[in-house]
Amino acid sequence: MIAKDREAIATSEREFTLARLFDAPRSLVFKVWTQPEHFSRWLGPKDFTTTFCQMDVRLGGTYRACIRSPEGTDHWMQGVYHEIVEPERLVFTFAWEDENGQPKHQTIVTVTFIEQGSKTVLTFHQAVFESVESRDLHQSGWSECLDRLEVYLANAMTGATQ
Repeated sequence: MIAKDREAIATSEREFTLARLFDAPRSLVFKVWTQPEHFSRWLGPKDFTTTFCQMDVRLGGTYRACIRSPEGTDHWMQGVYHEIVEPERLVFTFAWEDENGQPKHQTIVTVTFIEQGSKTVLTFHQAVFESVESRDLHQSGWSECLDRLEVYLANAMTGATQ
């Protein structure tokens, strides 16, 4: 059990872990991580929009997405799914793309979904970054994504999101 709804867990210098308690069933939280029509609605930091999202959620499947900053800058990302245990765990690579659509430095993301009554504890871990600065930027960005996910799930629970 985590003490707070939001928690950043100290890990090594070039990785991070975030934990959140969501007021939604595990099956729903897993679903919004694995279906592009949902994932695209909360992906990206505050005020970013997802302009493209393609996902093939299966072992060895790939994903590719583009998030647009409020200033209009596009940021493309891609990865490969390495482990899918519905509704418990996702493991995938994450890399920003360069101007030619090629992946830059690749990290591994592990997301776990633990049922806690009618709620879900989500733990997000990403490693290994090239630098502490890169780690900090990703930690901030993913934290804002999880803030957006919280709102999206609340709307889904009330039927406001389809």
